[in-house]
Amino acid sequence: MTRHQLDARGLRCPWPAIRLARAMRLSAPGDEITITVDDPKAEGEVEILARERGWALDRVALEHGCTFILTR
Repeated sequence: MTRHQLDARGLRCPWPAIRLARAMRLSAPGDEITITVDDPKAEGEVEILARERGWALDRVALEHGCTFILTR
């Protein structure tokens, strides 16, 4: 299992989702991706990507933004 960390704070949509989609394509079964975003629109896009691709998703709220942990 490999853990990937993406820091998308300061990036506006669609860039956080683009970076996440690329990491998802390059991942192997059992991999975990953690992405931190601070754009409210990115939060919804991360959730949609996870659902569409069948990834498990945990959301951790932060003071400014949130972190998502996705598991394949």
